[in-house]
Amino acid sequence: MERNELFPIFLKLKQLRVLIVGGGYVGMEKLQAVISNSPAATIRLVATIISDEIKELSKHYPAITLIEKPYDITDFDAIDIAIAAINDPVISKQVALDAKSKAILVNAADKPEWCDFYLGSVVQKGNLKIAISTNGKSPTIAKRLKEVLNDTLPDEIDDLLSNMQTIRNKMSGDFTEKVKQLNEITKKLSENK
Repeated sequence: MERNELFPIFLKLKQLRVLIVGGGYVGMEKLQAVISNSPAATIRLVATIISDEIKELSKHYPAITLIEKPYDITDFDAIDIAIAAINDPVISKQVALDAKSKAILVNAADKPEWCDFYLGSVVQKGNLKIAISTNGKSPTIAKRLKEVLNDTLPDEIDDLLSNMQTIRNKMSGDFTEKVKQLNEITKKLSENK
């Protein structure tokens, strides 16, 4: 059986600078994915033509800068992570190559072979966030799993997380003892009934 060897990671995008190349439907999709997870992210979106929808959305996020011009390598100045969100495969590949030449992680929409990372489907209930990856094989399956998890996880899960944080903060003793106590408390959550 094949194995997904992607490393799951949650980035603090408000501490990083994001470049999105693409101002159409795909650019909007990627922009929404970034701001829905990290509304304070600093984003530079570059495109020859930027859609009215993106312009309207950016008005609500002061950390989004829109630059209406053709892409060039200088758009990578002071950038930490990049997303090529454009339907032009030539430009998309150039963005990916330029990112790699500058040691900047890049995602290229619909081109997994050019990607250093993928944007997975995300389930979020308060402070709980679960990312789903199909290793680039089927975003549709990831979307369906997201729907199942959204329907299955109770809305009160965030209350549980807050209560566990309170309990954890009140615990004393060394790390090993705290982990043992927390495992005992949460054991009931995973036991079959």
